[in-house]
Amino acid sequence: MNIILFPALEAENILSMADERALHIKKVLRLNEGDSFQAGIINQGKGKATITRINEQEIAFTFAMDDKTGAKLYPVTLLVAQVRPICMRRILREAVSLGVERIVLTQTETGEKSYAQANLYTSGEYQSILIDGAMQSGECAVSEVLFASSVRDALANLGPDSTKIVLDNIRPGVPLSTLNPGAGKEVVLAIGGERGFTEAERDRFEEAGFQFASLGSRILRTETACSAGLAVLLGRMGLL
Repeated sequence: MNIILFPALEAENILSMADERALHIKKVLRLNEGDSFQAGIINQGKGKATITRINEQEIAFTFAMDDKTGAKLYPVTLLVAQVRPICMRRILREAVSLGVERIVLTQTETGEKSYAQANLYTSGEYQSILIDGAMQSGECAVSEVLFASSVRDALANLGPDSTKIVLDNIRPGVPLSTLNPGAGKEVVLAIGGERGFTEAERDRFEEAGFQFASLGSRILRTETACSAGLAVLLGRMGLL
């Protein structure tokens, strides 16, 4: 954890030692009374936390926010097909770490329908993964996650003025590294699942104004394509 996040903080706070964040402060960071650590309020800002008391039951600390820039995310939407939960955990964590503003998880015609009902979502675990990704990045902003029952449904929720790109190895496209969306422009990057998109879904992307692009001729795992595609895109946007 490069920052420890909370849904809310006051000037003075108490954290139970039963909380994994308290265990991290004590056993990983090895902090004691008088020591400080980076803390933040989710989607609000970050600052300095100073331990005023620490024992076997709790940690007491003060907090002063001094930076709200960490609450900002890049104007990028990752539209990605539902994949196996173990893979989606990696996608969510990395997307937040890279600063993606919005993640749209969509079912596809070739995807396994049960993925959308996985315990990852029904238990709310995905939200803790998002926070973990933010803490890894050292920032306090957490991506918004939306769910779509189909590609058609996902496309209906996109802004009309964004630059839209879909990664695909079937329909001819240009290398993603050659595109230049421009700084500050809202961009949507769509990536398929294990068996890709169907021709009907590709038609829908084309009708919605998506430009087809690729990361080369190799077939990549969805989580690899997400990390690599976002890194290339953010670089072309001048954000990395």
